[in-house]
Order: sequence, then structure tokens, then C-alpha cells
Amino acid sequence: MNSKIMIPWAKPVYWGKEKEYVMDALESTWISGGSYIDKFENACRNFLNAPFCLVVSNGTTALNLALLCLGIKPGDEVIIPGFGFMAAANISIQMGAIPKYAEVDADTWCIDPGSISDLITPETKIIIPIHTYGNVCDMDEINELAKSHELFVVEDAAESLGSRYKDHFSGGISDIGVYSFHATKTITTGEGGLVSTNNSDFFNKMRLLRSHGMWRNKHYWHDAIGHNFRLTNLQAALGLGQIEFIKPILEKKRAVYKKYQSRLSNVDGLKFQLIKNEVNPIIWAVAMQLSDEAFPQGRDEVMSEMMEAGIETRPGFYTPSEMKALYETTPLPVSEKISREVISLPSFPSLADDEIDYICSSLLKCKK
Repeated sequence: MNSKIMIPWAKPVYWGKEKEYVMDALESTWISGGSYIDKFENACRNFLNAPFCLVVSNGTTALNLALLCLGIKPGDEVIIPGFGFMAAANISIQMGAIPKYAEVDADTWCIDPGSISDLITPETKIIIPIHTYGNVCDMDEINELAKSHELFVVEDAAESLGSRYKDHFSGGISDIGVYSFHATKTITTGEGGLVSTNNSDFFNKMRLLRSHGMWRNKHYWHDAIGHNFRLTNLQAALGLGQIEFIKPILEKKRAVYKKYQSRLSNVDGLKFQLIKNEVNPIIWAVAMQLSDEAFPQGRDEVMSEMMEAGIETRPGFYTPSEMKALYETTPLPVSEKISREVISLPSFPSLADDEIDYICSSLLKCKK
């Protein structure tokens, strides 16, 4: 196997003043709290057109903060898709809640509202749709279902920054939205995350819980039992340098996706994630499903062959039903099939056209 990766799966890109802002924060001596946190929050709020935003230490603590705000208790049930990154399931279990795993749509790979309906019980409190790979779930149907059963909806928009559903940004369609600024994400602070909401009461509660249940002007006095979910000033400085270039970043992401589509859309045995008409996506990670007929060696062997060609790829998300030692669920055949067959290709915004051509050619060479 080629030990030197020629094209990595993800790579952070620096667009403008990241280094300048980080050095300014460092030299200010405000390396934990500081002015860049407010600046970054304001920039996120302006971009998302969201009334209230809070930056936090990562996308998982953003989920934790949202569930704490909404009063999730041990024994409460949380509905989560069976295919998607497992952060929401992990946090729910850590809090003593019980994840219930819904099937996903076979074409969009997003949570199936019909499967959600089948899982609702008197103990259900929250639905957490995951906007996987930058697609956006059927939010009108999910919100209507939640309203009819008096449930909260927390959108996991960690992978869909900039994607739109009708006239709304993903993460801004329901009670609370959460985002990730991990090193692989569309913009990055290394580790980092964001919660957004239209509800001032939720915002004030999350702001209090984010920093030990203390207000800024009341040192060492606790008004609630909180956590330390704060982002550092250094990370916020990096994030500000990133989000100032959000428009060209999103344009580059769109171009990468369009280039992959032009090369692979009409290839037998390859299936892109379905994007419905009401969704205008920013595809975070370009992924596709490999048919058994075209790739009889299986997805994992295809990944090995791509690595031999110097290209790092990733598998689809493993389902809770495949990790039975950690998660309790019934079989999830649709999610399991997608998990087994999906391959995710390099998708970072600085990926050049000739690199995409090489990736596509290498993938097609794997076809039997």
C-alpha cells in the first residue's frame, strides 16, 4: 500500500487573515475569552440570518448544550437517524436518554419521516434530523410531525453549513440548530461548534449553561449547574478569518461538487445522493453508492485500491445496528445497505480540477 497519501480526504484551507487574527489574539493575552468570540458570533449570526448564535467548543458540545436547554432527562427518548455520524446518539446516552433509531430514505440518505412516526411514544421528547453530507432533511414534514406530538426538533447541521431548504438555511428551520467547525468542515476553528436559535429564552439558557452557569458580570456566582463549553479566543480568531471568506468558500465547494457530477453522474453502478428540488445544498463531502454488480470486490476493497493510487477516501457512516456492543436497536436494513456501499471522496474546497479528474479516473478503474 502507498504509505504517502497524494490526495488527502480533507485539508483545511486558509483564505485571508487567519494568521493575522490569531497572532493578534495571542499578543492581546486574551487567549481564552476575548473580543474575537463576539466578532465570530456576530459574523455567524449575520451569515445565517439567525437572531441568536453561540460559539462552543465543538459540534458535540453544541448538541449537548441543546439537549440540556430542552430539559432532556434520563429515560427520555430521542429519535435519531440510523445512518449518520453518531454524536447525537452518544450525547443522548451520556445524558441517560434513550436513542431510538429511525430508518433513512434510500435515495436522500436522510431521516425518513415515516420511520420517525413509527417510533414516537409518550416518552419521546426530541427529534434530531441529521443533514448528512450537506443534504437537508424533509423539514416541513418533520416539523409538522413534531408539532402534532409536542416534540422539540434539534437540527444537526454539522455537515450542512450554507445549505438551504426552501428559503431557510439548514439549522435555522426548527427549535435549535447545531454546527461543527471541526478541521474537516466547510469552515474550521480546529475544533469548535455553534448553536443557533430564534428563541430568546433558549438562547439565554444556553448562554448561561455554556460557562458553568455563571453570567460574565457575576464571577464565581452560579445561577445554574452548567458546563464549560466555551470556545477560545484563539479559535474564534481563526474562525473569523474563515467566515470572512464564506462566499468564495461556498463557491469553491459548489464547483467541486459540480465537477464530480460532470464526471460521474451517468456512470452505471455509481449513485449520487438524491438532492430534492426544495434543497439548495453545499455538499460537505461528495459521496456515492457503489453497486455490487459494478464493484463486486466491495466498498472496502475499493477504498484500498484508491489508497494504492494515492487517494484517501472514507466509508459511509456505520450504523448503530452494526455496533451492537454500544448501541441497542432493531435491524436497520436500508441504513445498513447505504453504510456498506457508500464511499466518500476528497471534497475540500481547494481541490483542483485535475485532482478531481484523477480521483474519478482512479475510481472508474476499480469498476469491474
